[in-house]
Amino acid sequence: MTDTRMMFWDHISELRSRVIKGTVAVLIGAVVAFIFNEELLDFLLVPFCEARPDNCELAFLRPTEAFSVVMRIALFGGLVLASPVLIYQLWRFVAPALTKRERRYVIPGSIVLAALFFAGVSLGYWSLQRGLGFLFDFGGGNLEPVITADAYVNFAVRFVLAFGIAFEFPVFMFAAAAVGAVTTDRLRSGRRWAVVIILVAAAFLTPSGDPLTLLLLSAPLYLLYEITILLIRWILKK
Repeated sequence: MTDTRMMFWDHISELRSRVIKGTVAVLIGAVVAFIFNEELLDFLLVPFCEARPDNCELAFLRPTEAFSVVMRIALFGGLVLASPVLIYQLWRFVAPALTKRERRYVIPGSIVLAALFFAGVSLGYWSLQRGLGFLFDFGGGNLEPVITADAYVNFAVRFVLAFGIAFEFPVFMFAAAAVGAVTTDRLRSGRRWAVVIILVAAAFLTPSGDPLTLLLLSAPLYLLYEITILLIRWILKK
């Protein structure tokens, strides 16, 4: 019983250490993003201005709205900048529970997770203008959009993060195969279910809800699904 309690508190201590390090990384990233908040806002506004070239100015309705927008941009920038550190801390926390063979994938897995996250964020940013264009045109000429800065930044951040988070799933598929939870035969036989799950997840994750964005997210996800099957077969021989 004493050994069990000691192991439990050791895990709690390790978790606390990882959380503190991840939080510090986010705070440092947020400070950097706060310093460059105007440049980041201009960067986020590019898809909006491309979708509405005649009028790409944002309004704000509350005296505190501009401040909250800057803080949200700083937090978003901090999360993106700190994402490699966060992913590494997560892997380091779960590493003791893995076998020696499985630990070999910790550092490569962290690198792949970070790369996939940035790839998803990049695709989300590229897709943002297409989604906005569809939504603005959907109202026709009778509806004139009045977009506030808070509403747009909230929408854009959720949109881009949805792509980044969704792109992480191949690593978890690979990890499941590494521990024997799934095999390539099961993944191949479950392609139809995979398509359904990907479509439902893409519809749930994307805040715009338009079919164009759904296609832009679900098509790469299914491609990653097939690529992951090949990697599992090639690397793990399963």
